[in-house]
Amino acid sequence: MTTASPLPITRTCPFAPREEHRRMQEEEPISRVTLPDGREGWALTRHQDIRTMLTDPRFSSDRRNPGFPLLVERQQQPPLFRASLIGMDPPEHGPARRAVVGEFTVKRMAALRPRIQEIVDEHLDAMLAGPKPADLVRALSLPVPSLVICELLGVPYADHEFFQERSAKLLRRTTPPEERSTAVNELRDYLFDLLEKKAQAPGDDLLSRQLAKQDDREELVSLGFLLLIAGHETTANMISLGTITLLEHPEALAAIREDPAKTPDAVEELLRYFTIAELANSRVAVEDVELGGVLIRKGEGVIALGNTANRDPEAFERPDDFDIERGARHHIAFGFGAHQCLGQNLARMELQIVFDTLFRRVPTLRLAKPADELPYKEDAAVYGVYELPVTWWR
Repeated sequence: MTTASPLPITRTCPFAPREEHRRMQEEEPISRVTLPDGREGWALTRHQDIRTMLTDPRFSSDRRNPGFPLLVERQQQPPLFRASLIGMDPPEHGPARRAVVGEFTVKRMAALRPRIQEIVDEHLDAMLAGPKPADLVRALSLPVPSLVICELLGVPYADHEFFQERSAKLLRRTTPPEERSTAVNELRDYLFDLLEKKAQAPGDDLLSRQLAKQDDREELVSLGFLLLIAGHETTANMISLGTITLLEHPEALAAIREDPAKTPDAVEELLRYFTIAELANSRVAVEDVELGGVLIRKGEGVIALGNTANRDPEAFERPDDFDIERGARHHIAFGFGAHQCLGQNLARMELQIVFDTLFRRVPTLRLAKPADELPYKEDAAVYGVYELPVTWWR
């Protein structure tokens, strides 16, 4: 049995998984790997193995477990900062998720559609009125989901630079531990202060409603921390990557322009194609478990290489092709099982609105720099692009 390294989670083309991960999938789909701190763990590369692992209670999501496979230098949990939903196990996880899941139903998300459309149009108005080329990341990709999650949570958008800068530090694997810790503490303190203001003057927002249900500030800070970061970084990166891919696949772009009913399937294919938060599904075994014919011992960490799994030829025909007719809704870009992404309905809706509106209003949009020359986030826990220069004909 060979021992590989799960890092760096670099890609080729720049869209495809790392070649070493492809070889692991073909030759040794459950591979022994060396973690950044020198410990050994396991990497899963097959779609079915990851889905099986994510529904097996013998694998824990608790990041405080010393065996959990963190891919940054381990640091102490900040005081008064509880595990977030993604780091909880039963029996705590179920009630905590049920307390907030009603905020993300399809019905509630549909009620947000007019406001999201308004936000997208406002930012496109500003971009089209400005100079060319424009950086789509700053003009559209980042501000749209940031403003949406701020309004949903009840976070003042005037503070967006504060939380975006700290989110970026936390998601960059190269951030020194002391800077990472400072960013966590600053965000935590900000959310504690925000909750105190909402206790005095509640609003029509998620945090105010949760505060009315229960006044556990530590738990609500943890929830707000998770939703604030995940709610803008992931969608922002998918907007940018999706725009690049659709511009690079004119037949797919023509299809959704001609029939917007195909946009939801295009979004699903984009989610599969990139799987930008692939390490969110890592776990640690709390018992000895046999998985795919391999014995994983209690205390051993397991890394789920989601981007590789979503290119598994046993799960997806012609997995490296970008095909919006695929209908591949069984991808694991949002995870699987009890911890499947809470905000997936919101993310899907934002992506659909952005792509439909962007390509309808700017039909001559094109990249101002070749796709393979763009600055991709190879050093970040959430894959994306740092800037995306685009231009268009008036």
